[in-house]
Amino acid sequence: MALGKRLYATACASCHRGALEGQPDWQRCLPNGRLSAPPHDASGHTWHHSDTFLMSVTQRGPAAYPKGYLTDMPAFRDSLSDREIAAILSHIKSEWPKDIRVRQNRLNSAR
Repeated sequence: MALGKRLYATACASCHRGALEGQPDWQRCLPNGRLSAPPHDASGHTWHHSDTFLMSVTQRGPAAYPKGYLTDMPAFRDSLSDREIAAILSHIKSEWPKDIRVRQNRLNSAR
């Protein structure tokens, strides 16, 4: 868990913020047509996605999304290992309330 927290602080917090709260007005488009970085806490939608999808988005950045989806999410496949990305996801999930973790786990079980 410590590894994930440390990696989140260095790789993710600059956009998604230190307390997982995301950028202000994250649901509103920026002037460039992209959305701000969403929160990873329970108020966001990260937990609506399976671990497989979250891993893909973190590895591949824009290439993980459907064509035409505009995002500033960078690809981390060249700078973080799968193990490090999984540690970051574990850290994020550890901050969710139990009921949210249970709901997100159902997505993983359905795959």
